[in-house]
Amino acid sequence: MKKISVRAICFTAMFAAIISALSILEIPTPWGVPFTLQTFAIALCGYVLGKKYGTIATGIYVILGAIGAPVYAGMSAGFGVLFGPTGGYIIGFIFMALFSGIAYDFFGKKNAAGVLLTIVFSLVGLAFCHGLGIVQLKNYYEMTWAAAAMAGTVPYLLKDIISMAVAFGLAVAVRKALRAANLLDWEKK
Repeated sequence: MKKISVRAICFTAMFAAIISALSILEIPTPWGVPFTLQTFAIALCGYVLGKKYGTIATGIYVILGAIGAPVYAGMSAGFGVLFGPTGGYIIGFIFMALFSGIAYDFFGKKNAAGVLLTIVFSLVGLAFCHGLGIVQLKNYYEMTWAAAAMAGTVPYLLKDIISMAVAFGLAVAVRKALRAANLLDWEKK
């Protein structure tokens, strides 16, 4: 059994808290469903922590909200949210963190090809997130696929892509600083 460093546990917990804090902040929109910084936080988590710890941190966030901590958008919580119209997106965050982490772990190098592959692979994670969200939204409201996509994905897609790009840029700087301070010990395992 591999030993997990205290530092990896602390960073995982810290990122679960960051996701929680950035998820409850809402920016109102004209179409009624607010923007949040969830996508940014999830992508940043995957890019900084990598596939293993980024996915664990996101899973902790999902579990915290499911058991009643008000960490979902608008300070909502509970299994009712997970089984409600937006629950598919919340479950999809786990896949988004996984794919963002895989992307950075394998492709997140400084050359242009590595950055391009990171972006492409991260977009696959975003597609999983939106795909699960559309499925649940469609089934919950018994709407068409097109109507579900228009209601839950189309208005947010550009914001989500920009959020992921900004998260990638910030993650590069954060990882550089952590590496310089010799704080990325979980990478060596």
